[in-house]
Amino acid sequence: MAPALVWLTALMVVPCALVLALAFFRRGIYGGIEYTFTLENFGLVFDPLYAGIFLNSARIAGTATLIAVVIGYAAAYALSAAPRRLQPVFLFFAVLPFWSNYLIRTYAWIVLLNREGLITQLLRWFGYTGEPPSMLYTEGAVIAGLVYNYLPFDILACYAPLSRLNPELAEASRDLGASAMTTFRRVILPLTVPGIAAGAVFVFVLSIGNFVTPALLGGGRFQMIGNLVYDQFLTANDWPFGAALAMALIAIMLLVLMAQALAADRVSGRAAQVSGGADG
Repeated sequence: MAPALVWLTALMVVPCALVLALAFFRRGIYGGIEYTFTLENFGLVFDPLYAGIFLNSARIAGTATLIAVVIGYAAAYALSAAPRRLQPVFLFFAVLPFWSNYLIRTYAWIVLLNREGLITQLLRWFGYTGEPPSMLYTEGAVIAGLVYNYLPFDILACYAPLSRLNPELAEASRDLGASAMTTFRRVILPLTVPGIAAGAVFVFVLSIGNFVTPALLGGGRFQMIGNLVYDQFLTANDWPFGAALAMALIAIMLLVLMAQALAADRVSGRAAQVSGGADG
């Protein structure tokens, strides 16, 4: 484990420690860092203005996560129900977007959603002659971009427990008189909750800290916490406050990950009891 631990320490722990240290200093009069100890930066994080940006970021990320979980679970369920020999092919197409650059995938949505884009042309082809709808630079465009870019993570996370699910459990449920919907709701869904939770955490954590998608698809109208951190470091030149914001964001991500791990442990224990009962 030594190489992996050295890698994580050098490229993750040390940079995070440096960012944390910056948060305890002041911004210089002309920018930069004044090495005077203070806790003002962390207090400023809870200012209503910045707290509102945190809440708005969580709302947008939560909406994107909910949509991605619904679509991703449905896609993963269809993948797991396909013939075994075809599942690798379908998985290949599910992760195919990762073969292109994130910026290229995001710019593709600009081509789709702008007033002279493909969607507007398609509407005109069907006979629509009114004013082109405003789809770009909206909150919906930001959510659509986040869902599209992170949906493969959710599909893979949900597919893993579905593919390992013992088919005898569903057969036993049907033998006992349960309908297909009841079997799904009371057997399949509870046993695959860890995958759903893992996929949701992937999408939420990546979405709440994202700054590229809101900048490109939101046109700067919808500022998320990632954009605020970016602006503090590269525009306002206030590295200490940017570091405090970054550490607050990391703390939120860690809390979400801890909650997901605890929930997964509890569900795994229940799943083991169900499997043991079925084997008995």
